[in-house]
This record gives sequence, structure tokens and C-alpha cells, in this order.
Amino acid sequence: MRLPEVSKDIIKQLRVNERIKTREVRLVGEKSEQLGIMPLYQALEIAKKSNLDLVEVAPTAVPPVCRLLDYGKYKYEQTKKEREARKSQKIAVLREIRVRPKIGDHDLEAKTRSAKKLVEGGDKVKLTVLFRGREITHPDLGWKLLQRMAESLKEVASVDGHPLLEGKRMHIIMSPVVQKAKAKEETEGS
Repeated sequence: MRLPEVSKDIIKQLRVNERIKTREVRLVGEKSEQLGIMPLYQALEIAKKSNLDLVEVAPTAVPPVCRLLDYGKYKYEQTKKEREARKSQKIAVLREIRVRPKIGDHDLEAKTRSAKKLVEGGDKVKLTVLFRGREITHPDLGWKLLQRMAESLKEVASVDGHPLLEGKRMHIIMSPVVQKAKAKEETEGS
């Protein structure tokens, strides 16, 4: 599955130089020093003399706040920061494991092992019991089955909420146990 590309929409589009449409601006220098309120043409001249761009950073202020900076370098640094932020993010995916109330013991063990692999991989797992026909008259069988699976996964996952019955399905969601908490428990147990 390919994730959608994050385009330039995240980078805030700022008005630069001649795109600024106002008479007066509050000018902030390159080192964040206040240069005062002045007409736009004067601020543009100062920007050209210092070989920098005039960037509108607060368009809603009265008068709008503009800053002297190298816009190309600024955009590059912003994209670099966003790339770093995206690297550190882990997208937790909700995966589903489906079972029936009359599942065999060996099949249940196989489903539990696959759920354990998914949880250890960092994904949340939704354990679902599907009821067909008259099986729905015995929701307690599904509830016991979910408890049994949750019990066998308790060292790697925690249960989020109680088993829910929606239509002909009963499910619980298991989340991975935080690794830091595990390491802390091991050090305290020693």
C-alpha cells in the first residue's frame, strides 16, 4: 500500500516581496530586531539592499508583520524539519483477526500467534468473533473466546475497553504494551 505524498500544502505559503499587497508593514530585521512601521516600498528597498527577501509572517496583524530573510533557505529548513518529524512518526495500523465461535484449538493458537506478531510489530489488533445464523444466541461463547485470546496476548498487548457486540460481530482491540514500561519492570524485578 502506497501512502499519499505530502506535498507543498504543509509548508505554509507566505507572501514574498512584490506579492505583499498592503501600504504599510511592521518590519522585523534579520536578527529579530524591530525596524518599525514603514511604507511597503521602503521595506522592499531595505530588503534589496541587504540582499534578502521581504516575507509576510503575520498577515492578519495591523499592520502586517514582515521579516527580512533568505526565503529559499527558510523553505529548505522548513522541509528539512518536516522530513525529520515524519521520520520519527510511527503510523499505528489497526489490523483485524477474525475467528468463529466454533474454532478449533489449533486454529485458535495459529490466530493468536499471528496476532502476537502484529502486536510486536507495533500495530493495534482488532480481535473479531463472527457469528453466523443461530450462533448469535450464545454471545457468551464469543466473549469467552475473546477473553482466552486476550489472556494469551497479555504479556505483549493490553486490552482497550470491553468486548463490544455490534450486529453479528463481537470485538475487542488490543494495543501494544509500551517497551519502556517493560524495561522498567525488568529492572525493578532484578
